[in-house]
Amino acid sequence: MDVFWQHGYDATSVALLSEAMGITTPSLYSAFGDKRTLFLEALDRYLATFGAFTGRALTEEPTAHRAIRRLLRDAADAYTRPDHPQGCLLITAATNCTPQSDDIKGRLRDIRAAGANAVEEKITAAMGAGELPADTDARALATYYSAVIQGMSAKARDGATREDLHAIAATAMRAWPQTAAPIQD
Repeated sequence: MDVFWQHGYDATSVALLSEAMGITTPSLYSAFGDKRTLFLEALDRYLATFGAFTGRALTEEPTAHRAIRRLLRDAADAYTRPDHPQGCLLITAATNCTPQSDDIKGRLRDIRAAGANAVEEKITAAMGAGELPADTDARALATYYSAVIQGMSAKARDGATREDLHAIAATAMRAWPQTAAPIQD
């Protein structure tokens, strides 16, 4: 997982994977079949562990405001962990993919889109509950926060600190639409 996370799908060779796993290339092929299958297993592991913060924030927080604020802060924390590559595997693994890897690029794009859709659903529910103005553009707001998260991943890859990303998250929350009543968090 870390090798794909660090180098991206196409730049990760079977030799790099074998070395990182401490097995021979024939053993890797025997265990996983091919690099694509190994990547998909690594991706599933990432989603169940390091990438699971999105689902937790959206389901555990009672308001959309708190969920998005937590999502941004958790992304900042996850993207700057010292024990793993910086940034987000869902974003970095698809960088510079060749046409032969269009299926991988598409799978990653679909996962990112599902995350944005979940954010949009949380925002839409907040509108129905009166937490957000009825004229809020839920899709635009969800797309904005998804773009912020992707930008935070890129900044982490460029060396931004956890504190830098927390500052970005705080700034992004200033774009949250205001209701007539103050937000109760």
